Amino acid sequence: MHIGILQTGHAPDELRPDVGDFSDLFQTLLSGHGFTFHVFNVVDMDFPASKTACDGWLITGSKHGAYEDHPFIPPLEKLIQEIFAADIPLVGVCFGHQIIAQALGGKVEKFADGWAVGRQIYDLNGTEIALNAWHQDQVTTAPESATVVGSNPFCANAALLYDRRAFTIQPHPEFTAPVVDGLVKYRGPGNVPDAQLAEVAANLDKPNDSALIAAQIAHFFKERHLE
Repeated sequence: MHIGILQTGHAPDELRPDVGDFSDLFQTLLSGHGFTFHVFNVVDMDFPASKTACDGWLITGSKHGAYEDHPFIPPLEKLIQEIFAADIPLVGVCFGHQIIAQALGGKVEKFADGWAVGRQIYDLNGTEIALNAWHQDQVTTAPESATVVGSNPFCANAALLYDRRAFTIQPHPEFTAPVVDGLVKYRGPGNVPDAQLAEVAANLDKPNDSALIAAQIAHFFKERHLE
């Protein structure tokens, strides 16, 4: 199965020599599931020729806001709508989660209660899971076509399932401890409160459920539903 990765942002320059770009993190996360990948840097206006160019699509995270005025956002929303209408499986993570919701009629905002960073606990379909997060923006109103399948007290719409067409999640299963540590150093200062950054650093080595979510994403691409 050929998965197109729609890269909507780049990892910090300081991190890329060691961990790669955001698209590389997803290829590592989903390795072993029989996928091949093609990366489209949509943030740099590199778009696929057609919605059918790949068998499934994955939209990455980004430092940008889905509601901001960037050249790549309108054509990306149009592509999302075309993929959704064509019933081609679609997965979104963080910004990807948000832009899919926005393109399909939901609302994304800068959350008034601030940031979620580092290891967070979520309820996913009745199962408690731990995943790394890095966001202030949230889906504050889910589209009518979406069902909430994951949440916590800070993020009500942390995971959304759009029947058999799309599965999206706010936290980052692709973020390893070195990635989060790099974000703390290179993107946190001046943005995230110092106390939160210190808490993230203290919890870097605690286990998380990224492998479980990788399996869920792979299963969704292949079977069009969650396990």
